[in-house]
Amino acid sequence: MLPPLLRRLPALILPWSLPLGMSLGLTGCTTAGRVLGQAAAPLPMPAGITVAFNQRADVRYRSPISGEHRRGDDLEAMLLQAISSARRELLVAVQELSLPAVAEALAQQHRRGRTVRVVLENSYSAPWSEQHEAELSPHLRSRRRLLMQLADRNHDGQLSRAEIEAGDAVLILRRAGVPVIDDREDGSAGSGLMHSKYLLVDGRVVITGSTNFTPSCVHGDPGDARTHGNVNHQLRFESAALAAVFTVDFERMWGDGPGGQQNSRFGQNKASGPAQTVLVGRTPVQVLFAPHRRDDPNHGLNLLATTLSQARRRLDMALFVFSAQQLTEVIAELQRRRVQLRLLADAGFASRSFSEVLDLLGTSLADRHCKLEAGNKPLTTAAEGVGIARLPAGDKLHHKFAVIDKRTVITGSFNWSPSAAHQNDEVLLVIDSPLLAVHFTREMDRLWKGAELGITERLARKLQQGRQRCGSGIARKGVGS
Repeated sequence: MLPPLLRRLPALILPWSLPLGMSLGLTGCTTAGRVLGQAAAPLPMPAGITVAFNQRADVRYRSPISGEHRRGDDLEAMLLQAISSARRELLVAVQELSLPAVAEALAQQHRRGRTVRVVLENSYSAPWSEQHEAELSPHLRSRRRLLMQLADRNHDGQLSRAEIEAGDAVLILRRAGVPVIDDREDGSAGSGLMHSKYLLVDGRVVITGSTNFTPSCVHGDPGDARTHGNVNHQLRFESAALAAVFTVDFERMWGDGPGGQQNSRFGQNKASGPAQTVLVGRTPVQVLFAPHRRDDPNHGLNLLATTLSQARRRLDMALFVFSAQQLTEVIAELQRRRVQLRLLADAGFASRSFSEVLDLLGTSLADRHCKLEAGNKPLTTAAEGVGIARLPAGDKLHHKFAVIDKRTVITGSFNWSPSAAHQNDEVLLVIDSPLLAVHFTREMDRLWKGAELGITERLARKLQQGRQRCGSGIARKGVGS
């Protein structure tokens, strides 16, 4: 028996289920399959590649959380369709999986005899229903409460055993016997973060991007109708060659699976090596798996710096975290070369002491110890076109993408930070495709409308408060981040 959302999927006409080359953009669908809206001007996709954006303005779907119609592509439906199509194997490596329908779909495939294997970040690998709030960090307590609201299907404020068993995604996997490991399977306390976000189907399909498989990353927070989900995207690739590259990364992490010889490899022990280039149709796709040691020239920040420096006319960036001084120096050089810049960052991270958005705006902010970031180098002339996207209350700008000269797309799970390059398990993609770039540029245009540029009132208040408390601050010693 398929879970309820999967039972509704056959009624949907989904572009990622069409033959290659026929996808003309994603159509918004209700869970009952009735088309509510579609792009006014459908955009072609490169052969073998589809991209979806969960806050896209020109399509709608019915949220399985609120039951309301909302704008955007249904990223969960994209996952469910891919999972239901598997005939042999499903490999999942994602920081967090807390969507019950996705877990149940994986469990159903496991019960049918498909190979299903899941790698999670250790912070999210235990059933939330077995955790005690007193033992959790504030973030994990908040997460647990949101997932309890999601599980409370009759909204009576009480959770029955049946609601827990149907609403706790990790518990669903465990009860079905799906093999699951986290980044402690190598015998360590865990890598920086197991931050990858991908699903592999039958060695032929790769779904990846910025999206964790969670309510808050896809649809919005349970119980808060103001949220539409952290702003994210997902890519689907139909490519056995690309799936083979991802499978090598997965097998390094998996080792011999749960309870074995602890021969899993996470973090720098993966020895991921340089970026590899695969053709998906006629589209070159570079893939780099992080992390790397700081003295390894193959690390992700070097790939980003080299790729960004190739911009000649225009560079668009939509970033959750930007804390790499090396990339600020590249962007400053592009500004001197009069490359048109548009950079939007998440408001929560943009005003932190380690944020390179501050450097681009020509300012700095001391941390709570009144220390400035080591190697901090604010620009003497603030960059134009740098700001904050205005989002629904409670949502975050979770993208990690850039578009260069309307033809090259940078994306993946990789935040633009030293942690992503040197500590975390990550995916970084560089895709040379003017067709795909149009879709990301359209998303950037949407975010740009109404964005707050320069030093916002909120940031100005924070800077003033910091100066009153710390003066100019004291520079930290050590290598800048």
